[in-house]
Amino acid sequence: MQQIILNLKLAGLLAILPAIINAQTPAPNADPYANNPNPGSQDFPLAAPAGVDSGALNTALDGAANTGPFDPATWKYGDRFNAPAGSPIWNPVKAKMMAGGMVTGGTIFAASDPSTYCAMANAGYDFVWTEMQHSQQDWDNVSRMWRTCAHAGAVPGVRVAYTDEREIQHALDAGALVIVVPTVDTVEEAREIVEWTFFPPLGRRSNGGGQAFDQNMWGTVPGGYRATANDNIVLVLMIETMEGVMNAAEIAKVAGVSAIFAASGDLGNFSGYRQGQPDYERVINVVHDAAIAADIRLCGSLAWRDRPDFTCFQAGSETANIRRGAAAELGTLANTQGEVTAGPFAGRQ
Repeated sequence: MQQIILNLKLAGLLAILPAIINAQTPAPNADPYANNPNPGSQDFPLAAPAGVDSGALNTALDGAANTGPFDPATWKYGDRFNAPAGSPIWNPVKAKMMAGGMVTGGTIFAASDPSTYCAMANAGYDFVWTEMQHSQQDWDNVSRMWRTCAHAGAVPGVRVAYTDEREIQHALDAGALVIVVPTVDTVEEAREIVEWTFFPPLGRRSNGGGQAFDQNMWGTVPGGYRATANDNIVLVLMIETMEGVMNAAEIAKVAGVSAIFAASGDLGNFSGYRQGQPDYERVINVVHDAAIAADIRLCGSLAWRDRPDFTCFQAGSETANIRRGAAAELGTLANTQGEVTAGPFAGRQ
């Protein structure tokens, strides 16, 4: 009997042993000393001698790929962050674009509640275009919405407010996989956007972390986030001004640009003409021709889904969806409120 009891206890211990080991295993950490039982004991065999000029500015260390005087212009980029061979595309929007499919983004404009974002992200869109140019959203709130439904049917996307390192890297570090940039006027501006959007060697995005690297966002993607982000980020540049139209052909050719967006509203705003008028249609056609010549995607309003060669679109906002959804649900019962003759609701019918 004692042997049986002993065997049962041993079996129970073996059953929970993996959990005990896992609980005691430190989580991965970028700090080399975080889990080091002997902090300060690392060796640095190639470090400059204490108090001595190493001459590194003019002389390379033995075995270095970059020899001669230090020169950023001729620097040979290393292979530390190369994507593993055969790493698949894990951003569904990028995969769909590469396959030639039509891509649509639903718009979050006014909502700040994660449940509304999640409803939009699971409504059938390819990505959710979170509006940061014209809305009052802040990045802390946007980050919270994105991480609440990180793996929803639609991936997080955003129209940033302007071309700026801080603005674009806020979006990327929070987990954006689609970056839309408004009012791009010049090739120089397009190149600057690419620099802030992509990691080296394509761009100059800083490897500063953020929730994009978290396990609950993109920390477990095939090949690793840092190594594969450049292949999975979708960059859309909006052509909205006459200067942008003039330079659209060269803007579209900038390496890293996935698509250009013919802004239906602002091209009317900046041209002074409306859809259907020859002068308006001319500027749209110039943007069209630029995308075709550069072999990139051409984006516009969802109302242009049948316009030739347009294959990525911005759809309506969450508030518009609520109105349309309620009208569809109510049918003939929509707007049949009771009539009163006094009070704040009088005379509404």
